[in-house]
Formats: sequence, C-alpha cells, structure tokens
Amino acid sequence: MIYKPKGRRYYRVKFRFQGKMIHECTRATDKKTARSIEAKIRTELAEGNFGILQVKPAPTLAEFLKDDFLPFVKTKFESTKQKTYEYYSFGAKRLLDSGLNRLRLDEITDQHAAQFAAHYSELAVSTINCGLRTLRRALNLAYQWGKLNRAPHVTLAKGERQRERIVTEEEFLAYRELCRQPWRDVATVLFGTGMRPGEAYELRWEHVLLNGRRSMIQIADGKTKAARRLLPMVPEVYRVLSERHEAQNKPSEGWVFPSGSESGHLEESTAKIQHGDALRKLQAARDAYDKWEKEGQTGSWVTSVADSTKLAKEYISRHSEALKAGVKPFEPYCLRHSALTRLAESGCDAFTLARIAGHSSITITQRYCHPQADAIERAFTKMASEKKVVTDAGNRRKLPPAKRLGGQTVKRSA
Repeated sequence: MIYKPKGRRYYRVKFRFQGKMIHECTRATDKKTARSIEAKIRTELAEGNFGILQVKPAPTLAEFLKDDFLPFVKTKFESTKQKTYEYYSFGAKRLLDSGLNRLRLDEITDQHAAQFAAHYSELAVSTINCGLRTLRRALNLAYQWGKLNRAPHVTLAKGERQRERIVTEEEFLAYRELCRQPWRDVATVLFGTGMRPGEAYELRWEHVLLNGRRSMIQIADGKTKAARRLLPMVPEVYRVLSERHEAQNKPSEGWVFPSGSESGHLEESTAKIQHGDALRKLQAARDAYDKWEKEGQTGSWVTSVADSTKLAKEYISRHSEALKAGVKPFEPYCLRHSALTRLAESGCDAFTLARIAGHSSITITQRYCHPQADAIERAFTKMASEKKVVTDAGNRRKLPPAKRLGGQTVKRSA
C-alpha cells in the first residue's frame, strides 16, 4: 500500500515481503509516481535485487543544520518573519555548539534532548527550549524530506515562563491612562479584540472597515492559514480607531500605527518602552501608597501619592482601588491572553474561540478555557430551560408546567 502521513510531503510504501515488513519513503509528492515506485521496488525484490532497499546513511545533525535547515529557514522567514528567523538561527547555533552535532539524525532520541537540557541547565528554560524546539523542527523537516524514517518525540524542558497573566478591567483602565500614544491605542485594540501584538503593529487601513455596528478588522497575513481572519470591533476599539482615522485625514491605505522606524510602523521595541514606562508609573504609585501607610497614614493618601509621583489627583481617585491593590507587571502579550480568557468565560465555545484567536490547533485554545463549577451548572441550566426531554422511545416532548404547592413551586418530573 502507499500512503502519505498527515502533514508530510512525501508518499511512503508499506508491504510485506518474505515475512518482512518493507516500509520505505518514495520521495514522491504525487500518488501516481508513488505507485510506480512501489511497483519498481516489488519487481526488484522479486528478482533478488535487495540493494534497492539500501539507503544512504543519514547525515549528522551538524551537516543537516548547515546544509539544509538553516538555508530553508533563511529563505522562508528572513524577509517575512524576522523574529522566527532569528529564533531558529539562535536555536541552531546552540545545537551546533552542543554534543548533539556529531550524532546522525537517525541516532537522536528524546534521551539526547534531555541530556541537552541538562547540559545547559544554568540557562533560562526559554533558552533551552529554543534549542529543543529547533531540534524538533529540524527532525520533522528531515522526516518530510525523506532523510529519516520517522521523527522522534522531543520533550521540552519544564518551568518555562508562560504569558498567562490575566489583566482585570480595573487594572487595564488604570494602566491604559498612563500609556503614551500610539501604544495606548494599540493596547486598547489588543485588550478588545485578542489580536496578536505583531498583528496590531502591522495593521493597515486597507484592512479596517469603519462602518458603525458592522465594523470589522481583517487580519490579512499570518504565520498560518488560521491566522487570517475577520474580527468585529467592540465599541471601545471602534472609538479609538475612528479617532485615529479622523486624525490621519481619513486615509484609505497605509499604516494604522505609523512611526519613523525602518518598517514605517510601530515596532515591538518602541511598544515595550512605552509599556514599561506605564508599568513603572503604576509601581511608583503603589510604592508611594505603601510608604504613606508605613509612616502612620497622616493626611490624605491621594495627596501623598500625587506629590510623590506627580500623578493627577483626579487620576488617583478614579483608579484608587487598582492603585492601592497594586498592578503586578505583565507583558504586552498578556493583553491578548486576557481578552481571549474573558471571551471564554463569557460562554464562547472553544472552536469559536480558536477562530477568533487565529489558532490552527484547538489544543492551544484550551489554554484559555477554564470552566468553573458555576459555568458547568449554567450549561446544564440552559439545556434544561428548553423544557424538553427525550423519552425511552427516542421522542422529544415538553415537560409539564410547574405546579405551586403551599407557596412553593414544584416541577413535575417527566
């Protein structure tokens, strides 16, 4: 038989010959060619030519990274996804500097990946996993390109810091008011739509439809097909984009968040600087409040914090609860995570949420779904509210109306 493994490029052949299972890659991308290769293999074996099954030894990891993987990464990502290109290039350098570089591809196992993680244990977990993710991608490509019969499983190191901080609405409002433009508007878009930060930085007016209640944002480019999607605007996102559109003289094309950078739009480096400035102001307000408490709580804490931080008293009074509690630091990506988590908590099912988030795998979306007991109870209550049951015969019928006894409502059982 011939078959193509899911997500793979080449067809493979599998059949039994003289009690031995033959399992080979045809290196053919179409079914017709794969069948002719299978017939050739069977004919050669029947004539006693067993050399056809002799395969060239797999290259070493170093050879594959230098000759195949890095050129592929450069061609595919350098001009379109610079961050991805830098990520895999850095991971490949780690692998080339390790003891794994001398191993042949078919010798590498998950145990070697664990040894790699142990050798670099003094580094951050995210740095270790960069090398392991690069190794996993390289082995999968080697399998797709017919240099491996199968790609081994590679286990990532545990303890990597996840960007799963949930920013509450009170925290966000206090934070956003301290942000400078254009990051203030970008933060609003992220918190209101769940877009990826990079998608917001590269947003263009050609992909923004400001049409009142049916306003939409089109994500025209993405790292996967699922990333290309349409997102409706909540009122706050519509407001900031409309105001920005008016301020830019209603352009029909161009960057929504232009800047003087080489790319012409807001870059991650500038966004992080403005994001960090807002967080430092929030921390300064919390430190001033703590100092006021320790010094005996003399006078108004609002006045004390305002004098210490130069923040307006109106701002401090407006966000008093958030400032007293303190806004813990978070990364810009957490604004997206918070938006998706709030959507999940509002009752959005996982498949719809995956479409909104632009996920190609529902497994990733599950990170945002945390059903609590009350959410489960609401689901059953909603189903029961239909007042219909399925009888033993498989027919649906309505439940009888409730009957009041002694001032209490008693529902009749089905």
